[in-house]
Amino acid sequence: MSERFLAQLEGGEGNISLRRFAEVAHALGTTPAALLAPAEAAPTARPIALLGVRGAGKSAVGAALAKKLGLRFVEVDREIEEAAGLALADIFTLHGEAYYRRVEREVLTRLVAEPGVLATGGSIVNDATNFALLKSRAHTVWLRATAEDHWNRVVAQGDQRPMAENPHAFEELRALLAARQKLYARADRTIDTSDKTVKQVVAELAAEA
Repeated sequence: MSERFLAQLEGGEGNISLRRFAEVAHALGTTPAALLAPAEAAPTARPIALLGVRGAGKSAVGAALAKKLGLRFVEVDREIEEAAGLALADIFTLHGEAYYRRVEREVLTRLVAEPGVLATGGSIVNDATNFALLKSRAHTVWLRATAEDHWNRVVAQGDQRPMAENPHAFEELRALLAARQKLYARADRTIDTSDKTVKQVVAELAAEA
C-alpha cells in the first residue's frame, strides 16, 4: 500500500476492503476487531475543590497544595469576575444572584474538566445545581473550622471591616456556619483545620491526593 493511501486511512478518508483491512491489522500485529474498538480515553485525575466560608483557608491551603502536587491553583470567584468583566459586588448589584450562578456554572464546567486545585466561593453549597456539578466532577473537601477561627484568620489578614461596619458580624458568621454545616458536610472529605498550620493541612490532603 502506498504511503498516501495509509495517510488517507489514518485520516478516516480512505476506503478499504475487508481483506486489505485484515492485512493492515496483521501488519500492525493486532486484529481487525481491535482496530475497530473505540479508543479508551486516558484517565484524568479529578480536580480537588476546597469548600468553606471566608477564613477557612481555601486560598492559603489551595495554593500550597497545588504547588506540592504540581497542579494549577484557581480561585473560582476570580475566574467568575474575569468571565463577567465585573467585581463580585458589582455582579450581584447589577445582575443579581441568578446571573452570578449562571456564570459560576459556566466557569465550573470549564475548570473541572482538568486536574487542579480549586478554591470555591463560600456560597456554592447554596446552589443545588452547581454544587451537584462540582461533586460529580471533583473531589470536594470541606475545610472546617470554628467561627472563632474564621474570624481570627480574617482579622489576622488585616481586614477590620467586619467588626467595624457591623457590630453583629460575629453572631451572623456563627449563624451562617450553622446554616451551611449540613451542606458542607456532604463534601467527599472533611478536614478540621482548627489549631493546624497550613503545612499540616496540606500534608493531610496530599497524603490521599
